[in-house]
Amino acid sequence: MLKEFKEFALRGNMVDMAVGIIIGAAFGVMVKSLVDDVLMPPIGMLVGNIDFSDLFLVLREGKVPGPYFSLAGARQAGAVTLNYGQFINTIINFVIVAAAIFMVVKGMNRLQREKPGDPTTKECPFCSSLIPLTAKRCPHCTSDLTGAGA
Repeated sequence: MLKEFKEFALRGNMVDMAVGIIIGAAFGVMVKSLVDDVLMPPIGMLVGNIDFSDLFLVLREGKVPGPYFSLAGARQAGAVTLNYGQFINTIINFVIVAAAIFMVVKGMNRLQREKPGDPTTKECPFCSSLIPLTAKRCPHCTSDLTGAGA
């Protein structure tokens, strides 16, 4: 059983998948920072100095009654909150990650399509029909192709 597990864990696909997951997690952290630290502050400033991560709705007040001026203050008071500002940030994170993955997959698909395969047919010099590369006689016009420069 240990041998089977070792073969399974050390397969090339498994290692590739592990590398992909690790890079994906690092990419997710980078996108989260991009959204939270770079994109949302100017957007918040444009819509009236709003910090989206601090947008919340109090569902039930905590031990210390509100108003709560920040999400951290509401949490410290033990209030139950609906954190829609953080949800907005998460949606923006998702859109950026999805767009980046779309661009990567689109590029990979383009690279795979551009690889021309080796030709398997040629044109008969006598009747212009497509015939197999290894043909010695054209199946359409029955011409001998061995002396025709084929």
